[in-house]
Amino acid sequence: MASVKVDFEVGSDGVAVITMCNPPVNALAIPIIKGLKDRFDEAARRNDVKAIVLTGKGGRFSGGFDISVMQKVHQTGDITLVPDVSVELVVNSIEDSKKPVVAAVEGLALGGGLELAMGCHARVAAPKAQLGLPELTLGIIPGFGGTQRLPRLAGLSKAVEMMLTSKPILSEEGKKLGLIDDIVSSEELLKVSRLWALEIGERRKPWIRSLHRTDKLGSLSEAREVLKNARQHVKKTAPHLPQQQACIDVIEHGIVHGGYSGVLREAEVFKKLVVSDTSKGLINVFFTQRAISKVPGVTDVGLKPRNVKKTAVIGGGLMGSGIATALILGNVHVILKEINSEYLLKGIKTIEANVQGLVKRGKLTKQKADGALSLLKGVLDYAEFKDVDMVIEAVIENINLKQTIFSDLEKICPPHCILATNTSTIDLNIVGEKTRSHDRIVGAHFFSPAHIMPLLEIVRTDKTSAQVILDLMAVGKIIKKTPVVVGNCTGFAVNRTFFPYSQGAHLLVNLGVDPYRIDRLIKSFGLPMGPFQLQDLAGYGVAVAVGKEFSGAFPDRSFKSPLLHLLIKSGRNGKNNGKGYYIYEKGSGPKPDPSVLPLIEESRRLSNIMPSGKPISVTDQEIVEMILFPVVNEACRVLDEGVVIRASDLDIASVLGMSFPNYRGGIVFWADLVGANHVYTSLKKWAQLYGNFYKPSRFLEERAIKGIPLSASASSTPRSKSRL
Repeated sequence: MASVKVDFEVGSDGVAVITMCNPPVNALAIPIIKGLKDRFDEAARRNDVKAIVLTGKGGRFSGGFDISVMQKVHQTGDITLVPDVSVELVVNSIEDSKKPVVAAVEGLALGGGLELAMGCHARVAAPKAQLGLPELTLGIIPGFGGTQRLPRLAGLSKAVEMMLTSKPILSEEGKKLGLIDDIVSSEELLKVSRLWALEIGERRKPWIRSLHRTDKLGSLSEAREVLKNARQHVKKTAPHLPQQQACIDVIEHGIVHGGYSGVLREAEVFKKLVVSDTSKGLINVFFTQRAISKVPGVTDVGLKPRNVKKTAVIGGGLMGSGIATALILGNVHVILKEINSEYLLKGIKTIEANVQGLVKRGKLTKQKADGALSLLKGVLDYAEFKDVDMVIEAVIENINLKQTIFSDLEKICPPHCILATNTSTIDLNIVGEKTRSHDRIVGAHFFSPAHIMPLLEIVRTDKTSAQVILDLMAVGKIIKKTPVVVGNCTGFAVNRTFFPYSQGAHLLVNLGVDPYRIDRLIKSFGLPMGPFQLQDLAGYGVAVAVGKEFSGAFPDRSFKSPLLHLLIKSGRNGKNNGKGYYIYEKGSGPKPDPSVLPLIEESRRLSNIMPSGKPISVTDQEIVEMILFPVVNEACRVLDEGVVIRASDLDIASVLGMSFPNYRGGIVFWADLVGANHVYTSLKKWAQLYGNFYKPSRFLEERAIKGIPLSASASSTPRSKSRL
């Protein structure tokens, strides 16, 4: 493995080239930061050095600060682990250097990488280099002077936009803005940068300290107007993200009090944000997304994924057409099979509409859309299945039908073909019961709409081969999904964990709580919508079928609400027919429907669980906890049974599959922030008051009593269903 170091070489022209080496993206790890400080000090001391060029090895400048340092801060609470880069290195050693410094930028300069480049006296870049400050996606703000220098180099409006959206720009746009001074080929980059540095020293090119510039900030009143608009936008779009407002405040401080004062304020605010719950949550999501690609017994045994070129999807309904869309967009050939030409035509039209929708929204070019659709072929029999590499079954949740299909597939498809099912609840062993190819049978559970939702649950049985898992993980990445490998049980990992979510909401309504208050509070917690609006969106047939499945599997902790049946009986089916808990009319958002209230009263009368027949009195916080703590409780059972490899897999799956707010870090991470003991004592109290639905699991009880985080790996892990 290449060593982490900072190279230093002085040429015959008197230019010292300082090169950051930390593959793959030259992240600014602690040794790199220390090495930079030492190398700049050496360049300052040496009489044979006239000028300095800063660059990165391997065609990349730097991808930014090493995020694992912030993870260590979260684990230890020690903020001193973050070195003072902003003043000591960027201001003192680079910007205030007595010798000119030019950044030679190639590939990418992101986060702290761009901040180092902006501290230099000029920036020469190769074509198509990415430049950006994405720190806000991690719950922090730029901490090496970026909030001060980017507005001074690129202009205030563009700088604010780049920071708040975290979207990078290319060096070509950077040149137009004034962030980049020149663009030259990669081959010429070092040569031109050396000459540029020497010419600054000879006063033939301007020696610019960007922190001292004010020409691009506009007048104070203009700047304040830009920042006021940004604040209003952030208030609407990111009310839960403190780093957004903090970033605007710090930019304003520097405009009012000067760049250096802004740098000091930035460092102060950065340190506060690093230890915030928002930063902890977002950084947890960052690392969990990288951990899921490591599956013991699959990714560490020397196997290579096979090439899946041709696939088949059985069933062109909502899920099947969505899966087929995802596959063709990933440049994979798809045979779509249906039982008759009417259904087949409907499925193909849905796929075409999915693809055209992406073109309309500017997410796909017409040329790429046409190319994707050319990979689709519709069929009514199995004749084309003789050479497919993978089949995904996406028919209705009917056990006999699925068993017949898998029995047919085993006879028709080649022996290497992966046999996958998109079932969301049925045990895979039952699906493949009538086949002998148990090693090829796997769950490919997509979330609706399948071409948009990023999660793919890969469900393995104790007989699924490691090769099949690896192949499906590779397909997941090709079609831009995040694959999480889970074990086989009712509902698998995500739906199983979240089955108490809607049941808990119904339980509260039957205890006398207003459903619209519940939806409002869950939305303000950070989910895109509350449980009742979600039920309206999915349709009541889905809710009844799923409820039946879970009540059968977990009768000891299920709550059966009469409300859904009353809604169906009254002719409601949610958004599908415009009438549910809400009224849905074209051109306006959902509005609470007062005519539902008598049905809710009838449900309360039938369930008869209100203490002394009176509605319970609960705070807003208690409502959120009474809905989400049972989800945490089920997550504990999922962890205890080894359905997932790591607790963090459940975190990322909850964020990507259930839209749990990413800034809360995922369901288990959030529970640890709240505290296992608080979750346990609350559930225990509610179980005594309202029954077994709230009864704490053994895993939760043990962790709470011993003071062990829920996310900590067990010292004596049970046989893991996800790694069998």
